[in-house]
Amino acid sequence: MAVKVRHILLWLPLVLFAVLMIVVATGVIRPNTHAVRSHMTGKPVPAFTLSPMVPGKPGLSTTDFIGHGPRLLNVFGSWCVPCAAEAGELQKLKALGVPVEGVAIRDKPQDVQAFLARYGDPYDRIGDDSRARVQLAMGSSGVPESFLIDGKGRIVLQHIGAIRADDIPGIIAAWKAAQ
Repeated sequence: MAVKVRHILLWLPLVLFAVLMIVVATGVIRPNTHAVRSHMTGKPVPAFTLSPMVPGKPGLSTTDFIGHGPRLLNVFGSWCVPCAAEAGELQKLKALGVPVEGVAIRDKPQDVQAFLARYGDPYDRIGDDSRARVQLAMGSSGVPESFLIDGKGRIVLQHIGAIRADDIPGIIAAWKAAQ
């Protein structure tokens, strides 16, 4: 009996290592997504009114998304590194005709002004969401995150994370379909 226990104890580390490798390999082959999808996609934009974040640029409200054609709402922060990375892509979308609105999350006007001066300003309006209430009402889980809203005020597309060059054709197609 003691020989069997000793024999099992000798092989136990190898078996545990093999099980660990199987678990790791499964995670590499089929990684979990940690993106939290908004429950608001397909629904109307929640009612909100945000004061202007920076001088010379109007604030933002729900009424800005009704009767004006589809618009991209970008949730960002001047403190957000991926937001800086997507700034050029937002500029490209604006140049292609997509109106871009911004919601600055937990930010300061002077920091947003410096961000816009450094990375460019694709926004028609920027609302000050200092307590992230609109962000949460939209079902946004972080920054950057963008929502395409049709002219009736309905959220038709959610884009989680920074917009990259390879995302632009899909956003343009969705924007055109929403017109």
